Amino acid sequence: MAPTVVPFLAYDAMARSEFEPVYEELLSTHNFTLCLDDSGELAGFYRVTRFSGRMQHVAYLSTVAVAPQLAGTGVARSMIDAVIGRLRAAGVLRFELLVESDNPRAIAFYTKLGFEVEGRQRMAYKRAHQAHFVDELMMALVFTGP
Repeated sequence: MAPTVVPFLAYDAMARSEFEPVYEELLSTHNFTLCLDDSGELAGFYRVTRFSGRMQHVAYLSTVAVAPQLAGTGVARSMIDAVIGRLRAAGVLRFELLVESDNPRAIAFYTKLGFEVEGRQRMAYKRAHQAHFVDELMMALVFTGP
């Protein structure tokens, strides 16, 4: 619920007691991963969903965050590099995500990792504290080669 993180998550800021059921639901999906630093403190988290059937070659990244005090330290890069390695080893060929168009830091981060913008969802996102809607960019990383 850090002010620098919350605007770019799927949930608006809320009291811890309100967030606890949301957190429990996220954990119950078994695709929500917490990452700890060397001292056992929360460093970040992410959610990856692998599709099935005709889309079994696709995985979707959502709800990525890094503890504010660790921003810019390489934690996010380490988390996503590890995810990419596991997905490639599992046969995933396409890794996709949505990112808010007003989050240039995230857009630059994903672009640096090789993700490309494939489209725009207009007026896709609305934060409770803002009067306007935000577009989301559809980005994907397609694995070609070993």
